Parts: sequence; structure tokens; C-alpha cells
Amino acid sequence: MANFRGYIRPDGSVGVRNYILILSATIYANSVVERIANSILGAVPVTHHLGRAQTKSDSKQTFEILCSMGKHPNVGGVVIVDHFREDLCNVDDIGHEISKTGKLVATVNIRDSGGAVKAVAEGTLKAMEITRQISTCKREEVSISEFLFGLNCGTSDTTSGLSSNPALGFCSDRIIRAGGRSILAELPELMGAEEWLASKAVNADVADRIWHQIRGYEERILATGEDIRGSQPTADNILGGLSTIEEKSLGGAKKSGFALIQDVIGLGETPGKTPGVYLMYTPGHGSESITAIAAAGAQALVFSTGGGHTIAHPIMPTIKVTGNATSYGLMEDTVDIDLSGILEGDLSLEAAGDLIYDELVEVLSGKLTKSEILKEATGFAIHRVGLSI
Repeated sequence: MANFRGYIRPDGSVGVRNYILILSATIYANSVVERIANSILGAVPVTHHLGRAQTKSDSKQTFEILCSMGKHPNVGGVVIVDHFREDLCNVDDIGHEISKTGKLVATVNIRDSGGAVKAVAEGTLKAMEITRQISTCKREEVSISEFLFGLNCGTSDTTSGLSSNPALGFCSDRIIRAGGRSILAELPELMGAEEWLASKAVNADVADRIWHQIRGYEERILATGEDIRGSQPTADNILGGLSTIEEKSLGGAKKSGFALIQDVIGLGETPGKTPGVYLMYTPGHGSESITAIAAAGAQALVFSTGGGHTIAHPIMPTIKVTGNATSYGLMEDTVDIDLSGILEGDLSLEAAGDLIYDELVEVLSGKLTKSEILKEATGFAIHRVGLSI
């Protein structure tokens, strides 16, 4: 299959879900956001603990991530809630930015509404109206070339680099051959794999930037007085049999397959249109990493896990795969695909990649992931730039 059925948005982007997003502009709006979302069918709340007392660069990054959630192609309409008026992270500035996409946007200010209870009532009525309007949206047949694919892994073990990660790479290669794009992230978990990644760069400049970005992330951590090798591999990685960050990285890098790396992009930055892999600056922290991938506009993500995982992004369907039979047996309620046949000798990497691809196309066209059914939405977190002030 080279097509899927998606929602074509006013700005030309293609969504695979049709959510109404209830978006918190600042920590003080979180409770109101959750109450509004609880009253509206299909509403997705996005809350966080930022939005004020941040350095300018940090506040700007928070603003950009929040705006990107509203702009995301899986979102049909947005209700934004704030408390008073913070710099950038307020309903006016966020609403103005999101409205550039042509989406329906409504705003609620808790203070102007007369308090939290009245703000919930106002927001619920506005969300109701948007929900009625976007409920008329219909799926249309679109090319897989419209798909931006998120790649991530977590709770990795010895099976990850040998099975689920390279199988995911075969799936990514297939999407890229059809004109799509993939995002590889988690820079601190690529330390030691620089040479292999640089060998896949489309040109010498991209190769140099791969080395520079991964080295720069390590230097940023060293500047704090810490050595990343004191916390990478993580405790669950070590329990799963991984011994060094290099061993973990060489396995993690395999998610990107054999396609060329077209560019190195910033956290949450939308990649270019050329088919291929794009290396994104993100931390290894799972929720921060997949939030940055979603911010770039990825409509869905496959999360490769050795030990099993519950992580899922609230607006970007998150398919979880594992090559560990024990983990699948223990975590079958949140892991979608069992790839343990690879190490058992019953399933080739190519065939496993096809299994992922087929599941992915179905999810793009509306099939629910296990995490969506369980309302798992643990995967939203905004990466920090600076200290709180």
C-alpha cells in the first residue's frame, strides 16, 4: 500500500486524527484545561508545568512547542486557556500563531472569565462548537509521501539493536522509497554511532554537522559537571544487558535504516520536503524527544522497546514494538507488535519491517493503537533550555 486515508487541512498538511485540542498556555491553566476536556467527546488536553518564570530563550522554546501542538495536522481545532498574561505564553500570541494554519481557534482567559468555574463553562461551550464543526471533516486518500515518520526507542535491551530497531529501519526505508520522510532523534543516545551515521550523510556538510551536534550535546552535559556515561546506559538498559553507551547507540541508530540523512535540524523543527532521514536535536528523555518529533509535524511514531513501555504522545499515535518475547508477554496491553520471531529465527528483518509498515498504514487510516484505547498520554514534555528565574 502506497496510500493512506487522512484529513487534508486548510494549510495543505495531512492529519491522521481529527482531535480538538484543549491547550494550556501556562501551568495555572492546567486544571481548567483538564475539566474542559473531560466534558468534550474526543478532546485531548495538553498540560505542562511551564509558561512563566523562564529565561527568554526558554520561554520562546516553550511557546514554539505549544504553538506546534495547535498547528499539528492531527488537530482539527483548538481551545487555548491561560490565567492572566504571561510573556509569549498567552492566548493572544499562541492563538495568533496557530490561526495562521486556517484552523478553528478559541481562547479563554481565566481571570477575564471571572474565575476557574466560569472559565470551564466558557471553554466547554467554545469546545462544543468547534467539535461540531470539525466533526464534518472526512478522510481522503493521500500518498504515503505526505507522511512524516517519527522514530524513537526506550527501555532498550540486548534485543533492541538486534531486532526491533533494525526492523524499524527497514520500515523507514520503505516509507522513504515511497517519498516519505523520517526523523531520528535522541542525540545523547547516538554517541558512539557518529561514524556510521556520518557515512549515510547526503554530503560532507551534513556529515560534519552530525559529528558537531552529537559532540555538542555531550559538551553541554559535561559543562554541568556531570559525565553522561554516569547515567547512560540507564538502569533499565543495564538490567536488559547493555553495557556501554556505544553499544546502546549503535543499536539505536539502526532505527534510521540505510536511507541517506538529508539534514540535521533543531528541536521541533519541521524538516525539508526531500525524502530521507532527518537527524533532530533532542535529549534521550522519551517524552521530551517524542514531543519534539510531534512538534515537527510527524503524524505518527513507532517506539521500539526492549523491556516494554507505556509511553504515548497525546496527539501523535504511538505504535510500540518489541523483539523481546518476555517483554511482550508482560506488556502486551500497551505494546502493539511482537517481533520476537526475529531472534527465534522465524521472521526476517525485512518481513518484520513489513509488519510494522502494514500496521502503521492502518493506524494512519484510523486504526487505534493500544495506548490510544487505554488513553495513555504520558508522552508530552517540553525540553528546557535554561534555569527557572
